[in-house]
Amino acid sequence: MLAQMLLAALIKADAPEARESRLCPLGGVQQLRIYEIFEGNKAAFHARFRDHAHRIMKRHGFDIVAFWESGYADRTEFVYLLQWPNEAEMKQRWEAFMADEEWARIKRETGAVHGQLVGEIEDRTLKRTNYSPC
Repeated sequence: MLAQMLLAALIKADAPEARESRLCPLGGVQQLRIYEIFEGNKAAFHARFRDHAHRIMKRHGFDIVAFWESGYADRTEFVYLLQWPNEAEMKQRWEAFMADEEWARIKRETGAVHGQLVGEIEDRTLKRTNYSPC
């Protein structure tokens, strides 16, 4: 299921110009992030990401391709895909985001009210092979 969602996001047959300009830049990399989220705090997690993290990420130059919610085994996951010009830029922008004072404050405040909103985090850098169709 997750693989199908990713494939649909990466290859849109009805919009080849979007695919070429957005998801197939020369030298670009994608980053797949998977967060374990808890059913009891799911609404609070989505509110924090939608209303704060997303906005702050954009301020730091994150190119967010898509968001999904997925079920895996006995857990709920929040999955998103980012587009980066290169790995160095990815690292630099993440460091700036994690050091952002507003983001630190929001995490403290929401954590104090709702407890832990995120469990395990998976972070994967995706590099296209030389035989990838895109």
